[in-house]
Amino acid sequence: MLEKNQQYSAIITDITSEGNGVCRIDGMAVFVPNTAVGDEINLKIVKVLKSYAFAIVTDIIKPSPDRIQLDCIHFNKCGGCIFRHISYEAECKIKSDIVKNAFIRIGGLNPEFLPFVGCENISEYRNKAQYPLACVDGKAVCGFFAPRSHRVIPIDKCILQPEIFSRIVSSILDYINKSNIKVYNETNHSGSVRHIYIRQGFHSKEIMVCIVAKSDISTQLADLCSILSSSFPDIKSIILNINPDNTNVILGKKCLTLYGSDFISDFMCSNKIQISPLSFYQVNTAQAEKLYSIAENFACINKNSTIADLFCGAGTIGLSMARKVYKLFGIEIIPQAIDNAIANASANNISNAQFICGDAGQAFSQLISNGISPDIIFLDPPRKGCAMPSISQVVNASPSQIIMISCNPSTAARDAKIFSQLGYSTSKVCGVDMFPRTGHVETVVLLSKLQTKQHIDIELNTNELDLTSSESKATYDEIKAYVKEHAGLTVSSLNIAQVKKKCGIIERENYNKAKSDGAKQPKCPKDKEEAISSALKFYKMI
Repeated sequence: MLEKNQQYSAIITDITSEGNGVCRIDGMAVFVPNTAVGDEINLKIVKVLKSYAFAIVTDIIKPSPDRIQLDCIHFNKCGGCIFRHISYEAECKIKSDIVKNAFIRIGGLNPEFLPFVGCENISEYRNKAQYPLACVDGKAVCGFFAPRSHRVIPIDKCILQPEIFSRIVSSILDYINKSNIKVYNETNHSGSVRHIYIRQGFHSKEIMVCIVAKSDISTQLADLCSILSSSFPDIKSIILNINPDNTNVILGKKCLTLYGSDFISDFMCSNKIQISPLSFYQVNTAQAEKLYSIAENFACINKNSTIADLFCGAGTIGLSMARKVYKLFGIEIIPQAIDNAIANASANNISNAQFICGDAGQAFSQLISNGISPDIIFLDPPRKGCAMPSISQVVNASPSQIIMISCNPSTAARDAKIFSQLGYSTSKVCGVDMFPRTGHVETVVLLSKLQTKQHIDIELNTNELDLTSSESKATYDEIKAYVKEHAGLTVSSLNIAQVKKKCGIIERENYNKAKSDGAKQPKCPKDKEEAISSALKFYKMI
């Protein structure tokens, strides 16, 4: 049994999506940060759990062939890059494996995996940066959070950001310190300035500077606007975002334009795009254009196609294809992003696009109720993936294809598995590196509707043949996901079985039966029973 502070020698055989090297000692998996596949190391155990342990490197006996010379003094300190110590080729191999393993192991799927799409430029590729501020020795500093903490690591220059960002940040910090403007303290909710947020158009080079503060400090920033606009001619917009809440969320809902325009413009797939502070816009423009090209190639669009773009942001995905289809519908919950999407369609003389502000599932349901049935649906969900109501509404629309673009391979694989249970085969998957040197990877997924007259792919289990018609309507995992999404509760299979039995849905013999005759099973709590009943009603099981 491994114990804390024990020392061993080992060889790293794998890398996790968090960037930790993996080795095995006495049959137990041990995770070691800042290592590479092939490293021969001495290590010290720092934490032991039931089935795995964590360690730190004490000495590299023989370095991996993947190792390269470090080019950033902040590596290992800030929570940004996790792959700066290995070659980019090795990083792409790791990310390609992460995508494949997610769909095979989590999704239980076997799609066609297209070649991984690496990035030509792995430095200064980001068009957006958000810098948290802190007070150190009475002076305002900014940088990035240390891993798994809210401790700010002061950073003068980040290799992933355009060089001009560093100079702008330096000017802002100098002004804040000279003007004695207080930095926000999240512990006691005191102070004012919380973040510096900068965006730049990749093609246009237009810059937006956004100061995030707890309250309206616009009068205190008047001179700063003059300094920045005269020093950096590419700055076209200076915004004060007000976030008064005691929260980890960076941006508040209120924006005040202090200088220039409410937005900046850029070009994406030859379309002119307006970008506001609250609008979603891919941070790596060059790779995003490749990503959208892959999505378009997956989709069998033509002049008769009606497409829907859910979680559309500023409309960039749908608008990149709008001229090639009959009608485009975009749905997004952020009003400012929808305003941008409408303006973007108008600015590019695209008249066949309609953008709707609302929750993806609810707004899409209304779209279907109005008799609109898209042939192809594009999904670009947040990192947590698609909510069950959204998935259900998409499936009810019965599109021929669903193209999912995801920044999280694990949730993409989970959602693809659910779609496969609902009649959509995961046909193709392509990993795209939008965020070189970090642990993030983007995935494009083609989900094709199964034509039952031509193709039926069934795996039969004799233990499942006595399912009632009601039970077959939704899986236990789907019911659990629905309850979690709508009630915020975690329910067990036993809870669901008890409620189903109470509702008259007959379970298989011995299903969730006590392990021994004398054993007692806990009853399902009332709040969970009500939440499960709501899920059963949603799936029309009762």
